[in-house]
Amino acid sequence: MQLNGSITDIPGIKVGHAQDFKALTGCTVILCEEGATAGVSQYGGAPGTRETDLLRPMHMVEKVHGVLLSGGSAFGLDAATGVMRYLEKKRIGVDVGVAKVPIVSGAILYDLDIGRADIRPDAEMGYQACMNATNKALQQGNVGAGTGARVGSILGANQAMKSGIGTCSIDMGEGVIIAALMAVNAFGDVVDPSTNRIIAGARAITQDSLEISEAGYFVDTLVLMKSPFGKTIFEQKSQANTIIGVVATNAVLNKEQANKIAQLSQDGIARTIRPAHTMLDGDTIFALSPGDKKLDFNIVGAFAAEVVESAILNAVRAANPAGGLPCASGYSP
Repeated sequence: MQLNGSITDIPGIKVGHAQDFKALTGCTVILCEEGATAGVSQYGGAPGTRETDLLRPMHMVEKVHGVLLSGGSAFGLDAATGVMRYLEKKRIGVDVGVAKVPIVSGAILYDLDIGRADIRPDAEMGYQACMNATNKALQQGNVGAGTGARVGSILGANQAMKSGIGTCSIDMGEGVIIAALMAVNAFGDVVDPSTNRIIAGARAITQDSLEISEAGYFVDTLVLMKSPFGKTIFEQKSQANTIIGVVATNAVLNKEQANKIAQLSQDGIARTIRPAHTMLDGDTIFALSPGDKKLDFNIVGAFAAEVVESAILNAVRAANPAGGLPCASGYSP
């Protein structure tokens, strides 16, 4: 099967970006208009989410019609109103007799300190993202929910690096596809597991001011955190962060399995972000299954983590400089 390398390789899924490049914020909508079995996994201590409780087992709703990934911190959840308006106009949603109610889950990341804090994704931007939705290959980097994303914030936003949104898909054979879409706004550094080297993260100011030896270009957040100086910086300058994303497959999943896949997908974050799942991160992954293909559940879970890992690396490598922050593509170790 010829893939475009995006989560849109999954039949029944469309994705749209909308953003404000001057304010450095945006949102991304994943549409599954025919409905998709869904689950969610939320790690870390600073989440901002919408319609996640209904995704868990023992709750009535079985399928969602859209997932919103948004910048703007908690303000950005307003963009889901536009997604609901778009779906309602298309008469998509749970039929409650007097209306059809679209089920739209969502999560946000913090980008208020990189652009303009008074401009955030709103209902109009959410609606525009739906209008932009496509099943073609997706633009990555500084678009949609990745417009204001950054990584490595232990020394504050000014010493971070620009990140973005990334995607990846894998053909498992016999028509089965597993894919991910991740907006990467982590407190920690991004590490390429194949080399065990930092590719984006907190940057050193000067070696003297850091009071650690051989700082080089990157501070190495884990090294800094265990130093006396780093503990002080951690308390004073760290800002809210979060990685948010979606894993999808056309392999059939029930609701309980979808939740487990979302949980297993978090391993992809743990492999690429150091440290991961801190109290300053609200890492949230949704799992979607709009398909009816057959594949052993354990295989889906194993490769869900793989596509999350690749999507995170793609998000960082596709990013461009913005807001005064450099990006990985402009750095050569």
